[in-house]
Amino acid sequence: MSPDSVRAAYDAIAVPYAEMFRTVLEDRPADRASLALFAELAGGGPVADVGSGPGRVTAYLRGLGCDVTGIDLSPEMVALARRTFPDVPFRQGAMAGLDLPDGALGGLLAWYSVIHIEPDAVPSVFAEFHRVMAPGGHLMLGFQVGDEPLRLVEPFGRPVSLDFHRLDPDRVAAQLEAAGFAVRVRTIRAPEGRENVPQAHLLARRMNRPADG
Repeated sequence: MSPDSVRAAYDAIAVPYAEMFRTVLEDRPADRASLALFAELAGGGPVADVGSGPGRVTAYLRGLGCDVTGIDLSPEMVALARRTFPDVPFRQGAMAGLDLPDGALGGLLAWYSVIHIEPDAVPSVFAEFHRVMAPGGHLMLGFQVGDEPLRLVEPFGRPVSLDFHRLDPDRVAAQLEAAGFAVRVRTIRAPEGRENVPQAHLLARRMNRPADG
């Protein structure tokens, strides 16, 4: 799907999506543990939550002491997040071209957001993550594990569709290393609740330059 299609889909489903996942962290202790580790390692510098959606994870990181800003493609999601969490900064932006200077971040979280990137575009997105992070900064990804994409047609009864790219953790780790990250922790957990496939959390550290540089 194009970024415009993803934006339109999330604009259309922002309110019911936020309600569905309102308590998701309360029900996922392994996810909270991954986020806490990320916050401890990345909390010394500015942090971006890229693909922040309704803002619940961004606010959670703020509660863990991170100087965090949520960035999302969907203006409706950004508006909803600002209403829900008025003390947390949110703004619109695209992960393929972040409006940030080189080396600006101590940490970057992409929590179930790279799943909307077309597979052939993933390396360029990881290169962009590398650009905006300071050497030694930490990146965490959350994603669904698998080989087959999932398409939702008319989610929440809205006349849109969404594609989710399930990913192979070994392939993602290799792509991160090629982009200049050293993978430090891999967590794979079993499906919970409505989930149908395992879930992966990868924590990586930004090195001085890409491996091929």
